[in-house]
Amino acid sequence: MGYTESLLASGERVVRSAHQHWFILIWRARWAVFGLLIALVMTILRLINKDTSGFLWTILGWASLILVAFGILNLVWGALTYRAEEYVISSRRLIHVQGVINKKASDSSLEKINDAILVESIFGRIFGFGNLEVLTASESGIEKLQMLRDAKEFKKAMLEAKHDLEIELTRPTMAPIRAPEPAAAAPTAPAPTPEVDTADEVADALGRLGELRDKGIITPEEFEAKKAELLGRL
Repeated sequence: MGYTESLLASGERVVRSAHQHWFILIWRARWAVFGLLIALVMTILRLINKDTSGFLWTILGWASLILVAFGILNLVWGALTYRAEEYVISSRRLIHVQGVINKKASDSSLEKINDAILVESIFGRIFGFGNLEVLTASESGIEKLQMLRDAKEFKKAMLEAKHDLEIELTRPTMAPIRAPEPAAAAPTAPAPTPEVDTADEVADALGRLGELRDKGIITPEEFEAKKAELLGRL
């Protein structure tokens, strides 16, 4: 697993990764190239001059060796730095990783990206690179991607990933749960009217109806209606 993959969260995936154009490597190694050229010139002078035993030629010889060593080390370090710097679009964010020994990773959420400005010179269009400025709502505000290889395709991939993330965030994860409709209350059957013939039976019937009322089986209104009915039979 690479360093970039170790930064991904659960469910996050890499959409596109890119490096800067190799021209940036030449620009960063300009001093190394300059030193190697000087060393080459001094070496040629030593070869042309037959007498190189003087103190000055000794100094020039050591200086040539130092410049050659510096140039080679600078080129190697520049190549390592170039390979270590990477721009990654994941399904959630834009990640910028840099550093050979000490790693530094900065990222911007795709949903906070407001705009992306692409600048391609004639030279850049010929050799396939451009500068991309990503405007975000974060504190840093602008993420500058200098001399990015295939900058146009990188911008398209970033905007498509942002669109997919917005759709994912607005999509409901499950169907809404409908609350069960309350069951209709079963109609209350009218309380039966006891068969009575005498005052004692009326009293017993009223007692039984009172118990039904106290237990909630019949309503007080139904009790009063039956009571009036029973008393009307006397």
